[in-house]
Amino acid sequence: MVLSAVSSSTKLPFFSAHTAITQNSDGIWAAPIQTSPAIEANSVYFGHPEWAKGYFDACHRDPVFRERWLSVMGSWDDKVVVDIGCGPGNLYASIGGSPRTIIGVDVAEGGLKMSAQIGYTPVQADAHNLPFVSEFADIVALNATLHHCEDMPTVLAEAARLVKPGGLLIVDHDPQRSAWNYQGLALMFYKMRLPIYRFFLRSLHIDSEERLTALKTEIHHRPGDGVTAELFTQTLQPKGFQVHLFPHNQTVGADILKGVQGKFPHWRYRLGQRLSGIDSLSPEAALSLMCVAQKSQQD
Repeated sequence: MVLSAVSSSTKLPFFSAHTAITQNSDGIWAAPIQTSPAIEANSVYFGHPEWAKGYFDACHRDPVFRERWLSVMGSWDDKVVVDIGCGPGNLYASIGGSPRTIIGVDVAEGGLKMSAQIGYTPVQADAHNLPFVSEFADIVALNATLHHCEDMPTVLAEAARLVKPGGLLIVDHDPQRSAWNYQGLALMFYKMRLPIYRFFLRSLHIDSEERLTALKTEIHHRPGDGVTAELFTQTLQPKGFQVHLFPHNQTVGADILKGVQGKFPHWRYRLGQRLSGIDSLSPEAALSLMCVAQKSQQD
């Protein structure tokens, strides 16, 4: 990846002194990135002005999403926030409020330009190797991010490194592996989903090039893959975090704190699980697994 950046003598106070940081003419800070197929796919999709705008308008922008995040996070007013995998800025656009600083990290320059327009401090960097000092953020968020990254444990550990004692790490909207473990007929239908969408579920069909590019970004969104409870507990607990997990179907707000999973957003998910022998009422069948982890205060 070629970064068209120019040197700047003033850096954000949160940047690591050991990483070369530059700032381009659009105000985007950039760290060196080692390209990969996943990074390239995310750069293309979320950097495309029309596709990024469509994502911004359609995804993670409903009142239930906002209610769920506020219920587990509380107010982020006057706090330092890092949104890893921010894309065009959906999280801040949905939650609003007045963070002291909200840093948006992404590999797609086009998405970062959009996020800057709504108040993010944009940083182009690889989530596997973040150019920041440790323990400076009150809240670190990864919304619909982990499954776009090749090494989910590494990205999760890097995000955890930024959280100050007493701070929060919040992860949401990644597929839960056990919910997507399709078998048999369900797996066959999943593999045939693109022509099915095109001819029978026209409301779900988008332009072929956009669809195929989007699919290339979803590294861990496929049958037998996704996040697990063990990923969060084994990565975060040894680093001093108290980990709370909330399985949900993306349709529940504050009731997530009461253990409510919410209804499936579409009948096709329940059908796929039934054909695979998955109990659709179980916590393991919830489409997403939200993680809210608080870092212990140091003695």
